[in-house]
Amino acid sequence: MKTSTRLLLIVLLAATGSAWAQAAPRPAPSPQPQPQASAPPPAPLPDWDHLSPQQRETLIASMRQRWNDAPEQRARMLRHAERWQAMTPEQRRQAAAGMRRFENMSPQQRREAKALFAEMRKLDRPQRDELLQRWEKMTPQQRQEWIRAHDDGDDR
Repeated sequence: MKTSTRLLLIVLLAATGSAWAQAAPRPAPSPQPQPQASAPPPAPLPDWDHLSPQQRETLIASMRQRWNDAPEQRARMLRHAERWQAMTPEQRRQAAAGMRRFENMSPQQRREAKALFAEMRKLDRPQRDELLQRWEKMTPQQRQEWIRAHDDGDDR
């Protein structure tokens, strides 16, 4: 995962307070088989206001380190966090699903998605629809040529 993608993910998770599941250390797998007795499910973690100071510090420590290590990325990280806070819960779900989808793409698919997305942002709705229709009709070779013509070279 690229550093900027990781930074965005950390900002988004820290902004929503849902990073606890990601930040919590996972125990090493036990070498011995576990008994079949059903253990009670773990207690749900509290909302942010009810976390202990130590739990809060654990959650924000990695974000603090990334912020301090990348001064050139600070403005971008802050914009992403502000945008995340302004989203509705549905928009956040869609954004998170898009991030997961992007993270699972091959490098070539990512390059195509970034170039297509960057171009789409410049267009109004009818132009976007037209570009998508053209894209779907393109051969792989035509798509590669289109990507080469529209790729900004940014490998974030």
